[in-house]
Amino acid sequence: MPGRHVSRVRALYKRVLQLHRVLPPDLKALGDQYVKDEFRRHKAVGSDEAQRFLQEWEVYATVLSQQANENRQNSTGKPCFGIFLPEEKLNDFRDEQIGQLQELMQEAMKPNWQFRVSESAEPKL
Repeated sequence: MPGRHVSRVRALYKRVLQLHRVLPPDLKALGDQYVKDEFRRHKAVGSDEAQRFLQEWEVYATVLSQQANENRQNSTGKPCFGIFLPEEKLNDFRDEQIGQLQELMQEAMKPNWQFRVSESAEPKL
């Protein structure tokens, strides 16, 4: 059974990182780092927490896959990723999770200039 669990975790980890390829570069970099940190942080958790962790990441992967497909079909508009997080779900979070969510939000709101591409082909001096 542990071998089956490990292969399930690896497959999900790989799937999420593959799905991140459709994200804009700044979100991909942020998302990839977050996924790596979270999976590493949950390596030694108990069985119940591991199950919930995997379920939540499977939901994330499903939603991201659906949004990527919708964005491909609606290629004229700006890509849209993410979902609304209802208050009931937030109430289930531990203080540590709220802190992580806040840090993630702050990081996502920062301008990531290293990923910006200038519209102009002219070099700026």
